[in-house]
Amino acid sequence: MESTPEEHHKRLEYCTTRPEYRQGRELKAVKVYTVASESRHLLIFGVPKVNLQSNIKSKLQAFVELEAFTDVFAVQFERLEQARFAKRKLDASQFYGGILHISYAPERETHAELREKFLIRRNEIDFRLRCNRKEQTPPAIKKTKALNN
Repeated sequence: MESTPEEHHKRLEYCTTRPEYRQGRELKAVKVYTVASESRHLLIFGVPKVNLQSNIKSKLQAFVELEAFTDVFAVQFERLEQARFAKRKLDASQFYGGILHISYAPERETHAELREKFLIRRNEIDFRLRCNRKEQTPPAIKKTKALNN
């Protein structure tokens, strides 16, 4: 049975049609992820399989052109911020002659993890709203006595 990767795991082309003011320092395929699409689970594609038997490989190449064989790794991080940082730093980077492709794997989350992720996001938004309200309230104006001379 041949398994095909989910649509959201396929590597996308970099977007070159964004207006300049919206384009970041580096080209990206996706600019924004939703809370539901981000995950502490990452799938790492493109890790080369280095322990192949070289003699079998050379014999097979005489008959057919071989495809590059790579492994896929599933990683789970403690916190979402760690997964974001790892994805940002390692996606499209070179690794042993190949280029890594890293994608979020929200389908590997349990219901409890999903619920926790939404709760954390709600708390982050509440915190930001409280901070913004504090910044917007004008400082109390001190009343000064007018001197009557």
